[in-house]
Amino acid sequence: MQTQSPSHTVGFSHPKRNIGVFDIQGGMKVADFGSGSGAYALLVAERLGGSGHVYAIDVQKDLLRRTAHEAEKRGFRNVEVIWADLEAPRASKLADACIDLVLISNLLFQVPDKLPVLREARRIMKPRGQVAVIDWSGSYQGIGPRKEDVVNKEGAIELARAAGLGLVREFSPGAHHYGLMFRPTAEKTFV
Repeated sequence: MQTQSPSHTVGFSHPKRNIGVFDIQGGMKVADFGSGSGAYALLVAERLGGSGHVYAIDVQKDLLRRTAHEAEKRGFRNVEVIWADLEAPRASKLADACIDLVLISNLLFQVPDKLPVLREARRIMKPRGQVAVIDWSGSYQGIGPRKEDVVNKEGAIELARAAGLGLVREFSPGAHHYGLMFRPTAEKTFV
């Protein structure tokens, strides 16, 4: 799995504004899948105000080191970095049903095998937890990912459904992106 630093996309997606959409409250446990440069993980840690826990999960060790360093510099003791290839079963190393919110931002277009990522999100989320998916809605003549790598909104909804997640609502995360919030459906599809 390849994860690109989302720094080039920050102008198109608005992490600070999007954090408000997620209804993050003190004490929550949040997993940031494909955390990249750590923009969301650090904003979530700040929003939690020292309570709760944020797991920044990525395949790129250098980005995880940067996130850990920045969290330490800012005094966030509730950020934990985890190296993982999220296309592998149980890759996050987190327990079943322990996470309140899983964030998957600008990741689906980067991974060849997308369904395992959503299944892992479903496995670790609490019964009343949520999954937030933010991804590119198009290639935009090369501004975004390659056209063949784009996972459109309908494709993301179908993948989520196959992973046992039902669409709750949509939100606007910024230009060139779509935002989707999911909750677990009755059936469990993970192993």
